[in-house]
Amino acid sequence: MNIVELIFAIILPPVGVLLHEGGLNGRFWISLLLTLLFFFPGMIYAILVVTDTI
Repeated sequence: MNIVELIFAIILPPVGVLLHEGGLNGRFWISLLLTLLFFFPGMIYAILVVTDTI
């Protein structure tokens, strides 16, 4: 886990997931959708992805 990825996961969740995953994949689109629906679920999901919890 990179500290920059974690910071982006908190501020701009889809960008944090994009940096961690290295491309546009399913996790990025889920993060984008959750962030657009409501910010906090997107942020929580991005933090979980960046820290490799899920």
